[in-house]
Amino acid sequence: MRITDIIWKERFVEKFSSKHRVAVAEAEEVLRSRPVVRRMTKGRVHGEDVYAALAQIRGGRYLIVFFIRKKHGMILPISARDMDGSERRYYAKHR
Repeated sequence: MRITDIIWKERFVEKFSSKHRVAVAEAEEVLRSRPVVRRMTKGRVHGEDVYAALAQIRGGRYLIVFFIRKKHGMILPISARDMDGSERRYYAKHR
């Protein structure tokens, strides 16, 4: 999946940092690396489905970033957190 731009909305960034302790730089590292990406669900808007990007970042942390795929390669991250056990197994199997 080609990403041309990342759209950051303050309400989601606040959730990353306060609830899940994920910095914007960490989420960007996941998205700009070669993450394992999978479609999670159909979006509310036609063509804007929800995806998950899974990757291990340089600090060793395993993160999952949920995002909406917008037009022209733009994405809108809506959540980010540490992977749970089943997500880590999925990542190991598909990377």
